[in-house]
Amino acid sequence: MPKAHVYKRDHINTDEIIPARYLNVDAEAELAQHCMEDIDTEFVNKVQPGDFIVAGHDFGCGSSREHAVWAIRGAKVAAVIAGSFARIFYRNAINCGFLVVELPGIEQKIKTGDELEIDAKNGKLINKTQNQTYDFTPLPDFALEIINNGGLLNQLAKK
Repeated sequence: MPKAHVYKRDHINTDEIIPARYLNVDAEAELAQHCMEDIDTEFVNKVQPGDFIVAGHDFGCGSSREHAVWAIRGAKVAAVIAGSFARIFYRNAINCGFLVVELPGIEQKIKTGDELEIDAKNGKLINKTQNQTYDFTPLPDFALEIINNGGLLNQLAKK
């Protein structure tokens, strides 16, 4: 069952998600090796495919770089759940086919290691460990379609 990796702070910026010293690479698998390393040096050793990052407000602020989304996606994280997102990160995530969930205050309710499940279509975050369900505003259907098709370029190629 996918688990939460909780960072109880606001303003996690793109340079903390993937440090600028690695921006000479665009391969997701290689970027993933350095994902979150300036915040949590053990993240890449702990994260498992399908896990979630949970954080406070303004996740992904700072420089506009798809590399931040690529690093997280390369680490096989299923979604980032945060109080809010920097607008450019939010749109980059959708354009890259990556799920983001806005849920203010969630970083205070979820604990690292909690088993989570997301129903993106109906706006439900289920914490299996704590037997709690949290409602969030789901992404619009067009955004979910982009994510489900693996990103905007794949979406356009299908049309």
